[in-house]
Amino acid sequence: MNDHIRVVRQAASWCLRYPDDKVRSVLPIIAEALAETGAAPGAEQLRSFVEYARTTPELELAAHYVTVFDLRNRRSLNLTWWSDGDTRRRGMALLAFKDAYRAAGWRFDGDDLPDHLPAVLEFSALDDAAARDAGEELLARHHAGVCALHEALTAARTPYAHVLEAVRTTLPPPRPAESREPERPLLELVGLDAYPAHLMEAGR
Repeated sequence: MNDHIRVVRQAASWCLRYPDDKVRSVLPIIAEALAETGAAPGAEQLRSFVEYARTTPELELAAHYVTVFDLRNRRSLNLTWWSDGDTRRRGMALLAFKDAYRAAGWRFDGDDLPDHLPAVLEFSALDDAAARDAGEELLARHHAGVCALHEALTAARTPYAHVLEAVRTTLPPPRPAESREPERPLLELVGLDAYPAHLMEAGR
């Protein structure tokens, strides 16, 4: 995986989180990182979203996020929602995400579910080969869910569709979702390491 893909995934991970003060404070750093990627696939879409997020009033942006990603509107950021819905097998699917983090030497330490797309993007872009490989596998197995979310956001005509469009440019080829996948926080790249998020190195 080249550094441009890592930057795009890291930036997308932050852009897809609830736009609280921490996320808003990171936006200028993301903009600088994206500027260094030039014409890399996905970078222009993310630059467009970051400009929107930086120029939209705080309360307006927060309200829009809640409206867009309300589960009732079928635009969930949780990947197992797309593959398993509200069924019994979703519990096992969620466990597969935790197993993937743990097998790579990291543990999930977020308030969200372990299949939360921002966390998976973060995981797949870490400066750690085992984490990147495990993250690639998770994204490959949930390729269809990411694409379905992109289509739903596009239909909703929200700027968040640009973020998913960028993510799609980085996706590995799809693979079957039924197998169990094979626990480490983020953003060691381009100055974003000051803002750890979902993951913690196992044993800490």
